[in-house]
Amino acid sequence: MTLKSTELTPRIASAIHADKADLLSGKYATEIRALLEQRGVLVFPQVNFTDEEQVAFTNTLGTFAPEHDGEIIYKVTLDNNVNPKADYLKGSWYWHIDGTMNTVPILASILSAKVLSPTGGDTDFCNTYAAYDDLPDAEKDELEKLRVMHSAWNTLFYYDPEPDPRLLAGMQAIGDQELPLVWKHRSGRKSLVIGATARQVLNMEDKKSAHLLVRLRHWATQAQFSYRHKWTVGDTVIWDNTGTMHRATPYDPNAGRRLHRTKLQGEEAFS
Repeated sequence: MTLKSTELTPRIASAIHADKADLLSGKYATEIRALLEQRGVLVFPQVNFTDEEQVAFTNTLGTFAPEHDGEIIYKVTLDNNVNPKADYLKGSWYWHIDGTMNTVPILASILSAKVLSPTGGDTDFCNTYAAYDDLPDAEKDELEKLRVMHSAWNTLFYYDPEPDPRLLAGMQAIGDQELPLVWKHRSGRKSLVIGATARQVLNMEDKKSAHLLVRLRHWATQAQFSYRHKWTVGDTVIWDNTGTMHRATPYDPNAGRRLHRTKLQGEEAFS
């Protein structure tokens, strides 16, 4: 039986229509992996996974990636009583790729909605494969020659332009990493590596670097490359972290919004 899906926009995101039992059995795992690479974002409307079921589903799709502290389920919330590192998640309100501080970023994230905010708190996605594909050929040739310094601490200034020096030092301790502006994947496809951690195009004057990174972000996040998911409690969404950017739309930190995340271990280094 073929997996049933519906395209949510022409260039990114599909809704999956399948029984929970079939998803947990791994029956459609190969088709889900292929569709994920093709569409970037897959939505499972109100599948209502428990934490244990979400872990089991994640395991059908690849190698499970625990958090740095070994935690299995990561609680995405701005409530410090639930997540002691909640303030760090304020950076998630800005376009980014997860794992730009790692040589091998995670393959995908799986997120399930448990508690929602009355306002805001949607999640935006954009297809960085499609955004690259639609660039003029002459510009592609130039961009493929460039490398960019990515820094976790760069995201801090998006939401806290006058940070405490101790906070900045803590963020800077996470490190920096030089990455290609264009990721040449083993599949032969190419995608842009940009977002809030992208700090400086190497060997380029500061103003020109900033303008290029902002212009490419603006290009990649246009409507034709993007999808906004308006959550309903029980929804699960999985996205291909190697070919998309994402962000949460702002919401009241006191609203109690909480989503549970699992991850798939990366299978390909930035190159």
